[in-house]
Amino acid sequence: MPKNDATTGNDPVWDVIVVGGGPAGMMAAGRAAERAREERRELSILLLEKNDSLGRKLLITGGGRCNVTNAEFDDHKLLAKLKDGGKFLFSAFSQHNVRKSLAFFNTRGMETKIEEGQRVFPTTDRAQSVWDVMVGYLMATSRGGQPSMVTIGSDSPVVGFIQTTPGHIDAVKLASGDVIHGKNFILATGGKSHPETGSTGEGFAWLAKLGHTVIEPTAALVPITVSDEWVKDLSGIALPNAKITLYLDGVKVAGKKGVKKGKVLFTHFGLSGPAILNMSSEIRELLEYGALVLSLDLLPDHDYATLNAALQKLFTKEDKKKFKNAITGLIPAAFVPIVLERSGIHEDVYCNSVTREERLALVKLLKDLHIHPTGLLGTDKAIITSGGIALEEVDFKTMQSRRVPNLYVIGDMLNIDRPSGGYSLQICWTTGWVAGNSVAGALSLS
Repeated sequence: MPKNDATTGNDPVWDVIVVGGGPAGMMAAGRAAERAREERRELSILLLEKNDSLGRKLLITGGGRCNVTNAEFDDHKLLAKLKDGGKFLFSAFSQHNVRKSLAFFNTRGMETKIEEGQRVFPTTDRAQSVWDVMVGYLMATSRGGQPSMVTIGSDSPVVGFIQTTPGHIDAVKLASGDVIHGKNFILATGGKSHPETGSTGEGFAWLAKLGHTVIEPTAALVPITVSDEWVKDLSGIALPNAKITLYLDGVKVAGKKGVKKGKVLFTHFGLSGPAILNMSSEIRELLEYGALVLSLDLLPDHDYATLNAALQKLFTKEDKKKFKNAITGLIPAAFVPIVLERSGIHEDVYCNSVTREERLALVKLLKDLHIHPTGLLGTDKAIITSGGIALEEVDFKTMQSRRVPNLYVIGDMLNIDRPSGGYSLQICWTTGWVAGNSVAGALSLS
């Protein structure tokens, strides 16, 4: 990837300075340049990144596969998944939504596929494919075959904004002491999850200093710890389609908050996976109020009656097999010792010797396996953090700050709760595109 020294020359005043080279920042810089090309204009765009390369967190998302968006094409339904934050995003999504994001990647040669939960991944199963498209977008040549309008300043950590008058930013200051002047600024430094990638949350302090209201970021989608040692013994095992139901002091938690369905991953500390991550906020909140139990349904596509019938059929078909060997036709082999221990069925018993009472107890166990949460991991292990700039202080038609007109705020800087499943990256693509498009349009009028 090209690296340009943004501080050399005759101290230029850049048209646009984007702070943060993650997905939102790359989209914003690329779209600003693209619109200028479309209008046969030239813009000077500087993309500043603290790391030695762009998109470090992008490359680890989705376990390195990159869940690029969620294939919910109804904007109203998608934005409803974002709780109160969704109502702010309608104007932004009217400009760049899921369909347009998919078209963006597909027309640039990256094919995609839809998996469980409407999660969209590159067909290569490699986040590198997404990274390649974004860097190619930044490097596109300007009119006349001239070099890209986007200059990349890597290894350029920003330490703050410089103002000479309230309500207007004049420059950014780098850790090196260099000061870089600009006309417009786009803030895309991200939240506090995975700080090893550079997401350490300093942008929130800059927003507060500018007079913005900032909701303190906390871990949002984060794995949980449990007290059950058998869970930890299953580390590395995944259930691709499980159901979890949350109980507080023996009472089922009402509504959608209390039930999630999807992949559950067993780890050395407890549980992770989309179903767990999407319930982690509720677990964190309710741990303060009483004893929590997670009821794990290993076979949610069977109700009690159909599972009982399936077991009867299995035991008849495999009547000469030992129970512990036959049951692997229904559940992962790693679960067999757990089932044997809790069902009371002896490991050497044959299928034709399993009693009716044992079978019914087995049905109950497979549909209602109890796990006891004790806490959550920290922001360093979170997929995303919640919190950020108060949404009322942003104009979502342009992504401009309502307090500092030459500042645009995008991506994980926004206080929007979002579930696992591609929603976070879609917010980056949408808000980054809108900010880049808006700033280029404003400059054409100046």
